[in-house]
Amino acid sequence: MIPLTLAEVAVATGGRLDAVADPAAVVGAVAVDSRQVGPGTLFVALVGARSDGHDFAAAAVAAGAPAVLAARPLGVPAVVVADPSAALAALAAHVRDIARATVVAVTGSAGKTTTKDLLADLLAELGPTVAAPGSFNNEIGLPLTLLRTEPDTAFVVLEMGARGLGHIATLCAVARPSVGAVLNVGSAHVGEYTDGRLGIAAAKGELAEAAQDAVILNADDPLVAAMAPRARGEVITFGEDAAADVRGAGVRVDPLGHASFDLLAGGERHRVTLGLVGAHQVPNALAAAAVALRLGLSPARTAAALGAARARSRWRMEVTRTAAGVVVVNDAYNANPESMRAALATLVDMRGAGRAIAVLGGMGELGDAADDAHDALGRLAVRLGIDQVIAVGPAARRIHLAASLEGSWDGESRWVADADEAVATVVALARPDDVVLVKASRSYGLERVAEDVVTRFGVVGAGIEGA
Repeated sequence: MIPLTLAEVAVATGGRLDAVADPAAVVGAVAVDSRQVGPGTLFVALVGARSDGHDFAAAAVAAGAPAVLAARPLGVPAVVVADPSAALAALAAHVRDIARATVVAVTGSAGKTTTKDLLADLLAELGPTVAAPGSFNNEIGLPLTLLRTEPDTAFVVLEMGARGLGHIATLCAVARPSVGAVLNVGSAHVGEYTDGRLGIAAAKGELAEAAQDAVILNADDPLVAAMAPRARGEVITFGEDAAADVRGAGVRVDPLGHASFDLLAGGERHRVTLGLVGAHQVPNALAAAAVALRLGLSPARTAAALGAARARSRWRMEVTRTAAGVVVVNDAYNANPESMRAALATLVDMRGAGRAIAVLGGMGELGDAADDAHDALGRLAVRLGIDQVIAVGPAARRIHLAASLEGSWDGESRWVADADEAVATVVALARPDDVVLVKASRSYGLERVAEDVVTRFGVVGAGIEGA
């Protein structure tokens, strides 16, 4: 973080120092979890559904915090503000004001985290880069990422999520991105929007309106391409469409699930083989390439960096070959209809001599579309020729029923009540060379299924990780 005194923190947040705070004390980091506090870390006392950060103020100061950003005096050094969450955003906006870094923001219904991770690798070729850890994409995670900006940081890569209109605009007011990238408009969180996917497009397009210098748009997604008139800066397109500014051609997927393609940009053509898993990684890679090219990376270096990149975030197409010869693909971080389809297609690509086994949980936040979405997923598994479907939990029962009723099929669908039963079923069923995909929305916690299966079969080594 760019160092600030407590006096500067108070001015930036509109707060006041209490009597025991030292105005000259220096803040070098910010945390909202008291367990992450060390010397020089400002502790932000947020009030959540399960805990109140004010209860941990004394422990934070004892661990080295020069002060607490709090809503009331606490008997320890504090910057007292009306709302610690709003003050956190204001502090991040201040750091954005004084930083020299170029801020890049990524949004979309799927692929945000992977694209952000790819950009972290690509932009590091040009200078020191800060990127959000995991999926820090909301009103807390985004300011925390901005606050990691150092005096020499050249680029900050942010991920922006939304569950309604105005959410991305609010994040952009803090981050003021120079370059934005909109990946796609899918069905993630569609239950939160009265206008369905059109509402999602309206929300995602807020980034196009806010990006100061350029916005990167997916030429293959009509709802994203239609955002071009909303852009305040240059519009750059990516995709497999022949008219895209940054284009992918000749896409192939090898038996390990790695996608390769020709990167066409700036009059040059370079072959790229991704270390990530799945053909759905190609548009993510093209989006990252378009941003990097706009910021000065050459096409050749962009292609090389894409090929060298590896996923940084957990539970996104993590591939592990077990001692029993069973391959486990842990893609249980989150799920929506689009990412489910992509994961099933990748499972088929990876099947090889063994069988494709899909362990599927429910998809959350789909609202009235949930039943139809789960039905469609079960039918898709049959049409793709998945050998075994194991549907886990009440929300996934419709996946099982749809697969069972879809018609002639050489495979089999089973429904199990919970994660423990899913693990037992996979362990009893899987044979060497089988590929087991585990995927569900994050709230269902199916990452434990993948991890327990790997433990039961024994670890040989992690393969490719992706998202």
